[in-house]
Amino acid sequence: MSDRATTIEQLLRTAFVPTELLIKDQSHMHVGHAGAREGKGHFDVKIVSDKFTGHSRINRHRMVYDALGSFMDTDVHALRITTISSRD
Repeated sequence: MSDRATTIEQLLRTAFVPTELLIKDQSHMHVGHAGAREGKGHFDVKIVSDKFTGHSRINRHRMVYDALGSFMDTDVHALRITTISSRD
């Protein structure tokens, strides 16, 4: 796992205590894209957590962005997010 993926994992585990968390660093698939030229990464995240219960998909994505905080500005160019409530 890349250093960035490890940081994403730590931030999301702390914020959501997920029952499932999968992070794929897909940066290698985007070589030459604007974000890659800037040194930022492309990631695919699937997270299952009780903390998403009762929240809309948009709200869940906002929660993930908030949990990642400034890391989104400095290290992430693209983030594909799948959020699932453990109770769904």
